[in-house]
Amino acid sequence: MITLPFSVNGEKNRTEIKNLFLFSTGKTVSIFGTAIYQFALGLYVLKLTGSAISFAATLILGIIPMIVINPFAGVIADKFNKKRLIVSMDLLNGVLLVVVYLLSNIVGFELWLIYVTTILMTVFSTFFGVALESAKPNIVSKNMLMNINSISKIIDSVSSIMGPMLGGIVFAIFDIRTFIMINGISFIFSGISMMLINFKQFKHQSNEEKPKEKIHFFREIKDGFQYITARKNILNLFILLISLNFFLGFTVIVPLPYIMNTVLGLGSKNFGIIQGSFPIGMIVGALLVKKITEKMSYSLLLRYLSVSLAIFMMSLGLPIIIEKFQFATLFYVFYYSLVMFLIGSIVALIDIPFSYIMQNEIPDEYRGRVLSIGISIGKAMLPLALVISGVLLTLIPSYIIQILGGGLFLLFNMRSTTKNKIEMKKVSIDTEF
Repeated sequence: MITLPFSVNGEKNRTEIKNLFLFSTGKTVSIFGTAIYQFALGLYVLKLTGSAISFAATLILGIIPMIVINPFAGVIADKFNKKRLIVSMDLLNGVLLVVVYLLSNIVGFELWLIYVTTILMTVFSTFFGVALESAKPNIVSKNMLMNINSISKIIDSVSSIMGPMLGGIVFAIFDIRTFIMINGISFIFSGISMMLINFKQFKHQSNEEKPKEKIHFFREIKDGFQYITARKNILNLFILLISLNFFLGFTVIVPLPYIMNTVLGLGSKNFGIIQGSFPIGMIVGALLVKKITEKMSYSLLLRYLSVSLAIFMMSLGLPIIIEKFQFATLFYVFYYSLVMFLIGSIVALIDIPFSYIMQNEIPDEYRGRVLSIGISIGKAMLPLALVISGVLLTLIPSYIIQILGGGLFLLFNMRSTTKNKIEMKKVSIDTEF
């Protein structure tokens, strides 16, 4: 009688570890394949056309459809079997690239084929990402939910470092068609890995047992908005995420390359080192987040992180203010690498617990919609921040933008992080409309 619970728990633990391994394997193949493909394809378009506009178009086609489709993908993830959706999207990406390989050998790898492929890959990857994010609480226990989010963040960060590097190598060594075929096979492999995951291991998926009914997308998306606005803590967390996206774009993404290349003239190699410090910081943050949140209240941590992030945003403009001292190039590289490393660590420490709270508190039938709505709004704010920052750079010194952005971020978040109590274990979220 005593051995049965231990036997059941042992079996459950083995299945959970297998789920975590298959998730990590499948996501690594999928994310790395996409990152390498996008970079190599961008280089190919630039070589093919010699046009910066065509190059930019491939990047835009990888972003805009995602923002538009995300809420609809959330509805689908809530209403249909998540496992089938995840596996199908990976397999569709694989089949698409195999078909593109065959077509490119018949009609050539023309620009229209590249654009169509990019759009379709973005659509499939968006459905894949939303469904996988909302399914995490179903494949690991609550105790392992922070771990799977940390692993996911590490995979994303490593791919952002290695993707361009491997993409450049692939572009130099392989014919682009050959790489498309290899990438297509890798997506199919990822789909098989996801197929072997037990998506019913934890928290029964109620959407699988409901009778299929006609989906009213806009009504379902509206319900997702109402779910967010009816719960103050969830709404405040999304506001923090949206402000984080906006002010990082405003103070870092546009001004930093301008400072590195135009104001300080550090060159592309040094700029690459500085840029690489951000995802390395995110990896370190992902490795430390569980230990930190176990020892400190998330509300208090969030307050400290928001203040620190604002200070680091403002500090990006400090060397420009004291430019008359004319520091050595090595100093600038070390200084900006350190600041970007710390910013990356802070972003991971904010983002991973945010995902944990959302996944843990939001029920299956709303999780996809709520997460996708927040992601869409956050990503939509980024282009706005980039445009505003770019315009201001032509009018005022770059350091003013960073001091202004950091100061506004501090003021914007001080009130919400001071008044709201958001905890990791016992999140006070009203569950009634």
